[in-house]
Amino acid sequence: GAKRAPTAEIPLRAGKGWCYEGGIRVPLIIRAPSVTRPGSTSDAVVTSTDYFSTLLDLAGLKQQPQLHVDSVNLTPALNGKALERDAIYWHYPHYHGSTWTPGAAVRAGKWKLIEFYEYDQVELYNLEDDLGERKDLAKQMPEKRDELLGMLHRWQKEVGAQMPVKK
Repeated sequence: GAKRAPTAEIPLRAGKGWCYEGGIRVPLIIRAPSVTRPGSTSDAVVTSTDYFSTLLDLAGLKQQPQLHVDSVNLTPALNGKALERDAIYWHYPHYHGSTWTPGAAVRAGKWKLIEFYEYDQVELYNLEDDLGERKDLAKQMPEKRDELLGMLHRWQKEVGAQMPVKK
């Protein structure tokens, strides 16, 4: 199984550098004068790859989808609208200082799946009922597990994600 994360983000699980919520759920503040209403908030789930297409839009530049296939323009969320996104993905195919081992995650609505490459296992969580990711539902809900795992693998192929090589 996995080691302990180097930081603690209670009540979220694990911390910086991990695919559990404690490692990927952080607040984001965007100041975009004349675009956002001062003091407004959004519950949109976003990732740093979204900055590219958003900055192009805010700067009035042409979108370049061939360069930001994994980016969603956040401008609608800045205006209080919903984002058109089926899922959000994280991909860490490498080891790093947080003691995280190679893996990836996908979140679709309230569902989140984490795949651990080194351990050849997946975990499934219902974030609406279990924000701390304490109850792995992968064995109890094989259809939901396989649905999200399929989404993750299709996305990885679509974006040309680099995958770890077993030695």
